[in-house]
Amino acid sequence: MSRDVEAEVIGILARQAMLDPFDITNDLSPEDLGMDSLGLVEAIFAIEEAFDISVPFNANVPQGGEFDLSSVGSIVDHVKMLVTARG
Repeated sequence: MSRDVEAEVIGILARQAMLDPFDITNDLSPEDLGMDSLGLVEAIFAIEEAFDISVPFNANVPQGGEFDLSSVGSIVDHVKMLVTARG
């Protein structure tokens, strides 16, 4: 069964930001969604749990790691790569 990674990631971000998933586009940043650093950490934990992956994310330097958090689209792309690498 194929998973729709993009829809799941957007759903997680939407729940964390308390938004409708249909209001979230790939070009928006977590800040655009109204997410603070705690909300972003909680979203990353939810993504890790949902996909059984480990996201290379440093909560102390959220924008400084190898996991690009600059936009919804970049988060989706990186989750897809981690899911693919996990096999």
